[in-house]
Amino acid sequence: MEVIERTDEQLAADAAREGSDGVAFVALVERFRQRVWRICYRLLGNEQDANDAAQEVFVRLFTHRAKFEGRSKYATWVHAIAVRTCLTIRRGRGRRRKHEDTTSEEQWDNQHPQQEPGQPALALDLMRMLEILDEEDRAMLILKYAENYDYEELAEIFSLSVSACKMRLSRAREKLQKRFPDQTP
Repeated sequence: MEVIERTDEQLAADAAREGSDGVAFVALVERFRQRVWRICYRLLGNEQDANDAAQEVFVRLFTHRAKFEGRSKYATWVHAIAVRTCLTIRRGRGRRRKHEDTTSEEQWDNQHPQQEPGQPALALDLMRMLEILDEEDRAMLILKYAENYDYEELAEIFSLSVSACKMRLSRAREKLQKRFPDQTP
């Protein structure tokens, strides 16, 4: 059977047995390159960080290729590694840049006062709005609404129950609606 006819799970099993330049792992990288980069870009917000993160994801996939146990779809496992990698990068970046470029909610309010009723609302950048959420809630919202993941996939990626995912998404939406009442439906 040719590589392109094999499932992700079959290729993952082959990749676990092959050497560093194996055909199966190369095929998996090719299959997931765009999806992983897109997740990284959505979670990190810029092209350079997304490129660095995607590269790190594939290094982790390679070094942990024998650890895929098949309890979930291979795609879900890959996406979970991508999300965890990006969250780690964001947390590290946040600590380094905390005093440089992170604006607190109070500073944001002072710089962008609420519009009077009747005036057109400020066009706030969605990514700026999402910055008020904690890292995992932000990632979960992006994966749910920008990447169209279902609750079961999110539960698997974030090691939560489906009901916990629904609750966290609901609370994150409520927080955004409370903070930006004129910007959210």
